[in-house]
Amino acid sequence: MRAISIIYRRELGAYLRSPIGWVITAVLLLVAGILFQALAMSGEQLSAMVLERYFYFMSGIAMAAGILLSIRLIAEDRQTHSIVLLNTSPVRDSEIVLGKFFAALTFLAIMLLLSIYMPLLIKVNGHVTAAQIAVGYLGLFFLGGSALGIGMFASSLAKQQLVAGVVGTAILIVLLLLFQLSKRVESPVKEVLEQLDLWWLHYQNSFMRGVLNLKDVIYYVAVIYFFLLLSVKTLEGKRWQ
Repeated sequence: MRAISIIYRRELGAYLRSPIGWVITAVLLLVAGILFQALAMSGEQLSAMVLERYFYFMSGIAMAAGILLSIRLIAEDRQTHSIVLLNTSPVRDSEIVLGKFFAALTFLAIMLLLSIYMPLLIKVNGHVTAAQIAVGYLGLFFLGGSALGIGMFASSLAKQQLVAGVVGTAILIVLLLLFQLSKRVESPVKEVLEQLDLWWLHYQNSFMRGVLNLKDVIYYVAVIYFFLLLSVKTLEGKRWQ
């Protein structure tokens, strides 16, 4: 735990001190604000529909943030050769992955919290509950965390951040297209692909609409665990290369 804490503080400090993290935050929040004004607040709509539309486009923002924040986590260490110091120190690969992941997840949570004024505007001027907003943001947190896990796995594979970004985005797109693919196959493959999809069933049909289902929480936790495990195994395989 001490090693995880040290790596966590180091990585979080790097995010907070680096202008790159805040530039990513500013750009994504600017895009969110423009979409909020253009899509969510356009025309006469029920406040519940406005909130759903807000969480619809914010899901894309959360996933983009997850990929952008995670691709540097290990690939940057390879570029600067600081990965050698980590590999020769008495730190397990799982501790490296967890420390870096939780730091990125904390910064992602800060980014999401900075956008909360938009649904609060809907609440003040409409009829939505705090519980709906909280569930929606929990969904964004899990969706962004899943993208972080995918991006970290891609970062563990690549030596360049750009390559990690391409690989992470490709994996993310595949997981987002599984539901569409399921419409073109027969049972039981159809049901398997539907349940593996990252967005349609587990986010759109629950979190986006303010509905909290335990199975969706378990799904996102499993996705995060799976890709973090792949990251650990990749680091273990490359440790002495």
